[in-house]
Amino acid sequence: MGSKNKLKRFKENETFNNVVQPTRDMLVNQKFELKGNWNRDFFKNENPIVLELGCGKGEYSVALAKKYPEKNFIGVDIKGARFWRGAKTAIEEGIANVGFLRTQIELIDWAFNKHEVDEIWITFPDPQIKYKRTKHRMTNSEFLKRYKTILKPDGIVNLKTDSEFMHGYTLGLLHGEGHEVLYANHNVYKQEGSPEEVTGIQTFYESQYLEQNKPITYIRFKIKDS
Repeated sequence: MGSKNKLKRFKENETFNNVVQPTRDMLVNQKFELKGNWNRDFFKNENPIVLELGCGKGEYSVALAKKYPEKNFIGVDIKGARFWRGAKTAIEEGIANVGFLRTQIELIDWAFNKHEVDEIWITFPDPQIKYKRTKHRMTNSEFLKRYKTILKPDGIVNLKTDSEFMHGYTLGLLHGEGHEVLYANHNVYKQEGSPEEVTGIQTFYESQYLEQNKPITYIRFKIKDS
């Protein structure tokens, strides 16, 4: 994508009422007014809040919002030029139960209050295979602690990935730390009984992976109290 195109999208994002872009300073200095008030001030309802972390173009968030109008969805990503597509689609199609938050995932517990979120989706994250990159892996112990803070006590995390490495790493970590694995499947499209929200929604990249016969893996789990 050219820098001109990116700039155009950044500018357009600023005009979208479904995009929120706090600065790092606002978040860490507790000046972010939506924290604790997403239901009241952003969605203006009391429906459950579901996050998609690392939402990319926002396709999954928008598709989930269409499928579950009784829930609120927020796509989170630092790359605003990417989720511009999802935000624009939601506005064009009048999908009011989805929004987008531009921030780093490591600041997620500064953007939401304790127990403010019902569910988290992590879809096709970078597996960060090199050992030095472990700290950026979105299901590592530190990230799980952050998710636990903002999730309701019975809140759920979903990991959907084409990376067998990420699937295996996460499963090993969950079992090792004593978290509750509710469902695990290393090839959701080949095994019967896969949850409909997992197989019923596909991103652009996911359909490409499937064309290459890459298995799509899925884990649904609860994080235990630390």
